[in-house]
Amino acid sequence: MRKLVKLLFFLVLIAIITSCGEKPEDQKNIADLQQKIEQLTKKVGELEKENAALKEKIIKLTQPLAEKEAAPIKLTFSIFFPPTHGQTKAAMDWAKEIETLTNNKVQITVFPGGTLTKAPQCYSGVVNGISDLGFSLFAYTRGRFPVMAAVDLPMGYPDGKTASKVAQEFAKTFKPAELNDVKVLYLHAHGPGLLHTKKPVRKLEDLKGMKIRATGLSAKVVQALGGVPVAMPQGSTYESLKKGVVEGTFGPMEVLKGWKQAEVIKYTTECYSVGYTTTFFVVMNLDKWKALPADVQKVFETVSEKYVGVHGKVWDSTDEEGRKYTQSLGNEIIALSDEESARWRKAVEPVINDYITNNTNGDAHVKKIRELISQ
Repeated sequence: MRKLVKLLFFLVLIAIITSCGEKPEDQKNIADLQQKIEQLTKKVGELEKENAALKEKIIKLTQPLAEKEAAPIKLTFSIFFPPTHGQTKAAMDWAKEIETLTNNKVQITVFPGGTLTKAPQCYSGVVNGISDLGFSLFAYTRGRFPVMAAVDLPMGYPDGKTASKVAQEFAKTFKPAELNDVKVLYLHAHGPGLLHTKKPVRKLEDLKGMKIRATGLSAKVVQALGGVPVAMPQGSTYESLKKGVVEGTFGPMEVLKGWKQAEVIKYTTECYSVGYTTTFFVVMNLDKWKALPADVQKVFETVSEKYVGVHGKVWDSTDEEGRKYTQSLGNEIIALSDEESARWRKAVEPVINDYITNNTNGDAHVKKIRELISQ
């Protein structure tokens, strides 16, 4: 800018000299003009300095924001399933899809096998910031989630896809206050929970007095059927069956391969009439959620809705794998007659009635679940 001003000065000066004589008044006009141009040049210099200082301030103010915006959002994800389990793989695919759709603005580090938080501590671990994300099940903290416990009742779920849909839609409908301390991303649930034992159970009388591993409401199911419930997480079940601490376990077919339990049982009783489920959650720390940009939140919500069905399909495919695996080991699958199935169904009705009686809106919860199963 200074050079431009000086150039203008010399051009004006030449024009004046060529158009004017050498009268004193002309010389005075030229001197005045030169002085004004010098003043203007000085002012331009001052403005340039101010402009440079302002640019520097802007850079200092915006650089941290730019660096913060460019830095990836790093999240930890605690999963209690072992690394090779189909549900772990599905959850890792979910995490990878989040990363891809945010152009790696989000980076998720997965900790499978309960290496960051054990299954019963996973939910509270998310609440307290031990992990940013958590994948476990409500039944491991019995009594803490009374509304969601309704989904785990022995309603005769036909498959994992249906159970997952029921869990997700049930939570959307009733919006349980017990989940307000986290951001629920999505829920899903396994296929029908069946009885896997070391000795055959062909009728109710065979189950009487047997120690059966169970969690949450499935413990009440065991009790209603005449067995003795023993609470323990899946991770401890294999050794407990092997050592005779328990004589059987309730769970979906997938546990026979996914948790290798077919190696330590001999029989599976297909008690579909009392097929319960267990609701699994994928949740995020509430403060972490609120700190996410709106566009990133949208990606999480869109992908999470999709993965309700993805996990449901995985439950069903791993149930089929569990069936094939246990048969390959020579284990027997016992089908109950219609008459015997009705006896089992009648035996667990008090469990459902007890939930209705002892929970606010319990009747509405059960009716909604039946409606969703039938859809």
